[in-house]
Amino acid sequence: MRNRIYVGAVAAVLLATASPAQASGGAQDGPVGVGVIGSGLRVEEVRALLDGWEPGARARVSLWRGGRFDKWVTPWKATASRDVANYKHEFASWKLNRDFPHRSRLCVEFEHRDERPCVTIQR
Repeated sequence: MRNRIYVGAVAAVLLATASPAQASGGAQDGPVGVGVIGSGLRVEEVRALLDGWEPGARARVSLWRGGRFDKWVTPWKATASRDVANYKHEFASWKLNRDFPHRSRLCVEFEHRDERPCVTIQR
């Protein structure tokens, strides 16, 4: 039993001290947030968050290179309204599972909003 506890404790410490993946990160621009999950140049998932409830809200992901718009990565997607511990927000996510160029930026925008938070993808 002690060996199991010890192995579990070591695994927890390793997970807690592991360096974050380079493609992972998050950004906030006012009420709009973006979260990117990945490793190296590979992006597994992008998540969009909008503070407050706006039923019918739609979000999409864009790719920017050299400070300029390059292309839309995803089409518009309807968000889901969520209420977590009295925190109300709109949420959308996309499973991308693809590589992006070094120093490119993935940005999220919501329809009828000016904010556009971005995460830089790096090796």
